[in-house]
Amino acid sequence: MREVLVVANRTLGGAKLLEAVRSRASGGDVRFRLVVPESKPSAGLVIYDEAVREAAQVRVDLALSAMAHESIEGSGEVGDSDPFLATMDAVATRRPDEVIISTHPALHSGWLRRDLVERIDNASGLPVEHIVVDLEHEEPPFRVTLVLANKTSSGEELIGHLSEMAASGGPHLFIAVVPQTDGSGGAPGEARSRLAKMLDRLSAAGLLSSGMIGDPDPYTAAIYALELFRVDDVVISTLPGERSGWLRSNLIERVRGATAARVEHIVVDAQTPSPASA
Repeated sequence: MREVLVVANRTLGGAKLLEAVRSRASGGDVRFRLVVPESKPSAGLVIYDEAVREAAQVRVDLALSAMAHESIEGSGEVGDSDPFLATMDAVATRRPDEVIISTHPALHSGWLRRDLVERIDNASGLPVEHIVVDLEHEEPPFRVTLVLANKTSSGEELIGHLSEMAASGGPHLFIAVVPQTDGSGGAPGEARSRLAKMLDRLSAAGLLSSGMIGDPDPYTAAIYALELFRVDDVVISTLPGERSGWLRSNLIERVRGATAARVEHIVVDAQTPSPASA
């Protein structure tokens, strides 16, 4: 079986890249190995190292879920923040038959400014195909919704709303972000437990999803996710009224002011037991 190494980061969900994968998969006897280099935040935006790696893992998880949905065989990993090292590490370990490198157009691609395609071509000795993905001018193959939640992350109202969004038409991907705290002393382990429970519920509902632990400040967590992912919608889930520290800090309006994506607010009463727990 042939193995194709796919190296991409923010362009991983691009239509042209997906078309190239589908074209090769249609020939049979091929599997894909995805490598997503870690992506450093913009200057001045302080982010935990763990969050940087988790953001890359989200891309891997969502891409593999989308491929499995189309019965395309694949595996993936998070690579070094240097895309050349990430690629050559995978070449040495996997010994693929071909390499696909996906980038933004030249004007917006840091990888091309570093001559990444030519360097991989010279160093690997493998066939290398360069695919340019222009996310601003192509029809995306998936609608992407960013979901920001903490105490309400598994609430019936939220899961039901996301299920309705997915059923409204077209392939849909959900990226869940659970901040490490909510202002009341919640620990990272507690946030991770909430994230795992939420992803289990989304999977049980048949939704393609992945997620990450975010910055303790929910606004910073949202801004970092919006920087790293192309997002069509943002859903922010909170407790009702004065019980919500997020509402007291005017979080909804602040996020709306920071993105052109549509921002929805879902209120979940976490004190009301779900049908399952009842």
